[in-house]
Amino acid sequence: MFMSALEYRDSLRRYRPRVFINGDRVESVADEPRLLPGINALGLTYEYALAPQHQRVARAVAHNSGREVNRFLHINQTTDDLLAKLEYVRLVCQETGCAMRYLSMDGLNALFQLSHRLDAEEGCDYHPRVLEYLQHVQDEDLTVGIAMTDAKGDRSLRPHEQPNPDTYVHIVERRADGIVISGTKSIVTSAPYVHELLVLPGRAMNVEDRDFAVACAVPIDAPGLTIIARPAGRPGEARALFSAQYGQTTGVCLFDRVFVPHSRVFLCGEYAHSEFLTKSYATHHRHTCIAARAGFGDLLIGAGALMLEGNGLDGNRHGHLRDAMVELIKIVEAIYACGIAASVYAVRDPAGNVEPDAVYSNIGKLMLATQIYDMHRLAHQVSGGLIVTLPGPDEDHNPETRADLAAVLGGRAGFPYERRAEVARFIEDLTASDAAGWMSVISLHGGGSPEAMKREIYRKYPIYERKELVERLLERGVLANAPASSAQPGQCCDEGCTPSGPQPIAFVARRTPQID
Repeated sequence: MFMSALEYRDSLRRYRPRVFINGDRVESVADEPRLLPGINALGLTYEYALAPQHQRVARAVAHNSGREVNRFLHINQTTDDLLAKLEYVRLVCQETGCAMRYLSMDGLNALFQLSHRLDAEEGCDYHPRVLEYLQHVQDEDLTVGIAMTDAKGDRSLRPHEQPNPDTYVHIVERRADGIVISGTKSIVTSAPYVHELLVLPGRAMNVEDRDFAVACAVPIDAPGLTIIARPAGRPGEARALFSAQYGQTTGVCLFDRVFVPHSRVFLCGEYAHSEFLTKSYATHHRHTCIAARAGFGDLLIGAGALMLEGNGLDGNRHGHLRDAMVELIKIVEAIYACGIAASVYAVRDPAGNVEPDAVYSNIGKLMLATQIYDMHRLAHQVSGGLIVTLPGPDEDHNPETRADLAAVLGGRAGFPYERRAEVARFIEDLTASDAAGWMSVISLHGGGSPEAMKREIYRKYPIYERKELVERLLERGVLANAPASSAQPGQCCDEGCTPSGPQPIAFVARRTPQID
C-alpha cells in the first residue's frame, strides 16, 4: 500500500492524540494551521513514492514480504540500499529542508538488530514481534516517530537515582498482558503528525536501571500520552517564503501510565542490551542526517548562486565570492562523501541487515553539526546584507513605496526587484530567522551531541592499527635509517640537504569494504 500526501493527511484524522501548542488544545492535527508545514514536508515522502521518476530511490523491495514499500520503512539489506537511502533523503530534503520520515527507517533497522541479538543471547521472542510490527507499518504505509531522548533531570545521576523518576520513561507495572510505562521523552521530532511512536532507551543502563531499559511501540493517541509541541516552521508569516510551506516540529511526550501489550514490547528490562540499541540507532541516524543536511546545503548553494546573479556579480571574476561558494560546496559534498564511505564500508549484522560504518557516519555527522554555522556564514557572505535589511513583503503592495523600492532595489538587467526580493527573503528564512536558528541547534544536537560523536569516533577508529604500523616501521629499522639532517632549507643548513640512496615508500593502511 502506498498513500498519497492527501491520504496521509486524511489518515491522521483517524487518530485523536492529546496535543497542545502554545497553550492551546489541538482538536485535529490534520487541520491545525500551525502544523501544516510539517505535514506538507512529511507528505512529500508519500508523493515521491508514487512519482515514477522517483520510485527507484523512494521504494524498496521488503525482504520480509517481497513487496515494494516506502524506502523509509525498509530494512537495509545491502550497500546499495544505504546508497539509495542517502540519495532519497537528499532528494526530499532539497525540497523540504528536512522531511523527517527517515527516522522511521533508522529506528526500525536498529530494533531489527536488537531483537535478533536478544533472542539469540537471552532466549527471548522479540524478533518475531518486530517482524510482525514491521509488516504492520509497511502494509499501512505508516510514519513512525522515534521517542528516544529522555528529559534526563539531573544529568549527574543515573536514571534510577533521579528524585523524579518520570524524567526518564520507565516500566511502572508488569502485567500478564503487557506493561505500563510512565515518564518523559523530551525531543520527539514530528511527534503530533506521526501514526506511532517507537519508544527507545537513550543511554546505557545498569542492573539498577533495568526498569528504564524499555523499547516498545505506542499509537500516537494511546490513553495517557500527552504531546506538548511547537509550531512547525513559520506558518502564516509573510517573510517565511520557505518555512511557511515546509517545516518541522518537535514535541515533549508525557507518558502517564500508558499500557503497552506484549506484542508491541521489544525490550523489557534487559538492561545490558540498551547500549547496543542506543548506539546502533545513533549510527543509522547519523548516517541519514548526513544526506539531510546535504539536501539543505543544496538549497543554500542554489540560493547563493541566484543572489550572485541578481547582484550582477560573477564568481569567475570576483575571486572572494568564488572562494566562498567553493567553500560552501566543499563542506556540503565532504559531509555527503562521509555518508558514501559509511555505506561502502558498511558491516553486515547477524540479523541480516547492514549497518553503516560507525566511524564515517560519526565523522560526517560531527562535521555537519559544527559546520552548519559555516554554511550559514558563507551563504551570508555571498548574499550581502539585503537578506536581513530588506523591508517586509507588505511594502511590496504599498502604493506609496512600491514603485520606489522596485526602481532602486532591482538587480542586474532581467532580474527585477520582485525576483531579487524573493531570493533575499528565501535566504533570510533559511539562515537568519528563528527557523534558521532552530535548524542550527537541531543540526548540532540532533542524533546526539558532538561529544557523543567524538567518543564514538575515538572508540571505533582503528588507532591501534596505526600504532602497530609505526611499531612495525621501528622494528624494521626504517625510521632509524632516516637521515639525521633535514631536506628543508634552514633546518640544517642554508641550502638544505638531499638524502642519498633509495627512499622508503609511503605505506597507507586501507580498510577493506565489508559488504559485496
